[in-house]
Amino acid sequence: MDDSVYVGNAGQDAALDRGWLLGHFKDAGDPRHSEAVEIKWGVHPRGDTRAQWVRGEQRTALQVLVSGRFRVEFPGRSVVLERQGDYVVWGEGVDHSWVAEEESVVLTVRWPSVPGYAVPPTRNQ
Repeated sequence: MDDSVYVGNAGQDAALDRGWLLGHFKDAGDPRHSEAVEIKWGVHPRGDTRAQWVRGEQRTALQVLVSGRFRVEFPGRSVVLERQGDYVVWGEGVDHSWVAEEESVVLTVRWPSVPGYAVPPTRNQ
Protein backbone atom coordinates (compact mmCIF):
# COMPACT_ATOMS: atom_id res chain seq x y z
CA MET A 1 0.00 0.00 0.00
CA ASP A 2 1.25 3.45 -0.89
CA ASP A 3 1.71 5.56 2.26
CA SER A 4 0.85 8.68 0.25
CA VAL A 5 -2.75 7.48 -0.22
CA TYR A 6 -5.32 7.52 2.57
CA VAL A 7 -8.82 6.09 2.23
CA GLY A 8 -11.35 6.73 4.96
CA ASN A 9 -14.89 7.65 5.89
CA ALA A 10 -15.58 11.25 6.85
CA GLY A 11 -18.16 10.30 9.47
CA GLN A 12 -15.86 7.81 11.17
CA ASP A 13 -12.59 9.76 10.84
CA ALA A 14 -14.19 13.04 11.94
CA ALA A 15 -15.00 11.52 15.31
CA LEU A 16 -11.26 11.02 15.95
CA ASP A 17 -10.20 14.69 15.70
CA ARG A 18 -13.19 16.93 16.52
CA GLY A 19 -14.35 16.73 12.92
CA TRP A 20 -11.09 17.70 11.23
CA LEU A 21 -10.02 15.45 8.38
CA LEU A 22 -7.08 17.39 6.94
CA GLY A 23 -4.75 20.18 8.08
CA HIS A 24 -1.54 21.17 9.85
CA PHE A 25 -2.59 19.23 12.96
CA LYS A 26 -2.20 15.80 11.31
CA ASP A 27 1.16 14.04 11.63
CA ALA A 28 3.74 15.18 9.08
CA GLY A 29 3.95 11.74 7.43
CA ASP A 30 0.17 11.44 7.08
CA PRO A 31 -1.23 12.23 3.59
CA ARG A 32 -3.87 14.32 5.42
CA HIS A 33 -1.22 16.72 6.73
CA SER A 34 -1.44 20.11 5.02
CA GLU A 35 -0.35 23.62 5.83
CA ALA A 36 -2.26 24.89 2.80
CA VAL A 37 -5.81 23.85 3.71
CA GLU A 38 -8.01 22.40 6.47
CA ILE A 39 -11.14 20.30 5.92
CA LYS A 40 -13.76 19.47 8.54
CA TRP A 41 -16.76 17.15 8.45
CA GLY A 42 -18.79 18.77 11.21
CA VAL A 43 -21.62 16.73 12.72
CA HIS A 44 -23.58 18.97 15.09
CA PRO A 45 -26.56 18.09 17.27
CA ARG A 46 -29.42 20.59 17.43
CA GLY A 47 -28.44 23.54 19.64
CA ASP A 48 -24.69 22.95 19.34
CA THR A 49 -22.83 26.27 19.39
CA ARG A 50 -19.22 27.33 19.00
CA ALA A 51 -17.76 27.79 22.49
CA GLN A 52 -16.47 31.27 21.63
CA TRP A 53 -16.28 33.66 18.67
CA VAL A 54 -13.29 33.49 16.33
CA ARG A 55 -11.68 36.92 16.42
CA GLY A 56 -8.83 38.16 14.26
CA GLU A 57 -9.38 35.49 11.63
CA GLN A 58 -6.29 34.87 9.47
CA ARG A 59 -7.89 32.42 7.05
CA THR A 60 -10.50 32.27 4.32
CA ALA A 61 -13.32 29.79 4.91
CA LEU A 62 -16.06 28.04 2.99
CA GLN A 63 -18.90 26.23 4.78
CA VAL A 64 -21.29 24.00 2.83
CA LEU A 65 -24.46 22.55 4.35
CA VAL A 66 -24.78 18.81 3.76
CA SER A 67 -27.90 18.39 5.92
CA GLY A 68 -29.86 20.19 8.63
CA ARG A 69 -30.11 23.92 9.35
CA PHE A 70 -26.99 25.81 10.41
CA ARG A 71 -26.59 29.49 11.28
CA VAL A 72 -23.27 31.33 10.93
CA GLU A 73 -22.99 34.56 12.90
CA PHE A 74 -20.96 37.56 11.78
CA PRO A 75 -20.84 40.99 13.42
CA GLY A 76 -24.17 42.57 12.52
CA ARG A 77 -25.30 39.70 10.29
CA SER A 78 -26.58 36.11 10.48
CA VAL A 79 -26.51 33.70 7.55
CA VAL A 80 -28.75 30.62 7.67
CA LEU A 81 -27.79 27.58 5.63
CA GLU A 82 -31.04 25.64 5.22
CA ARG A 83 -30.99 23.79 1.87
CA GLN A 84 -28.48 21.09 1.03
CA GLY A 85 -25.65 22.80 -0.82
CA ASP A 86 -26.20 26.27 0.68
CA TYR A 87 -22.82 27.79 1.47
CA VAL A 88 -21.11 30.87 2.83
CA VAL A 89 -17.56 32.15 2.26
CA TRP A 90 -15.67 34.71 4.35
CA GLY A 91 -12.13 35.97 4.41
CA GLU A 92 -9.40 37.25 6.66
CA GLY A 93 -10.41 39.56 9.45
CA VAL A 94 -14.05 38.40 9.59
CA ASP A 95 -15.05 37.45 13.14
CA HIS A 96 -17.61 34.64 13.34
CA SER A 97 -19.42 32.03 15.35
CA TRP A 98 -22.12 29.43 14.62
CA VAL A 99 -25.09 27.47 15.96
CA ALA A 100 -26.80 24.32 14.70
CA GLU A 101 -30.50 25.21 14.57
CA GLU A 102 -31.25 21.56 13.69
CA GLU A 103 -29.05 18.47 13.71
CA SER A 104 -26.61 19.39 10.95
CA VAL A 105 -23.69 18.14 8.89
CA VAL A 106 -21.45 20.91 7.54
CA LEU A 107 -18.34 20.60 5.36
CA THR A 108 -15.83 23.34 6.17
CA VAL A 109 -12.76 24.19 4.09
CA ARG A 110 -10.30 26.78 5.44
CA TRP A 111 -7.04 28.07 4.05
CA PRO A 112 -4.24 28.34 4.92
CA SER A 113 -3.99 25.84 7.76
CA VAL A 114 -2.55 27.73 10.72
CA PRO A 115 -2.40 26.84 14.41
CA GLY A 116 -3.98 28.86 17.17
CA TYR A 117 -7.75 28.56 16.68
CA ALA A 118 -8.58 25.44 18.67
CA VAL A 119 -11.12 26.01 21.41
CA PRO A 120 -11.05 23.65 24.37
CA PRO A 121 -14.04 21.33 23.87
CA THR A 122 -16.94 22.21 26.14
CA ARG A 123 -19.68 20.95 23.84
CA ASN A 124 -19.77 18.68 20.82
CA GLN A 125 -17.62 20.32 18.14
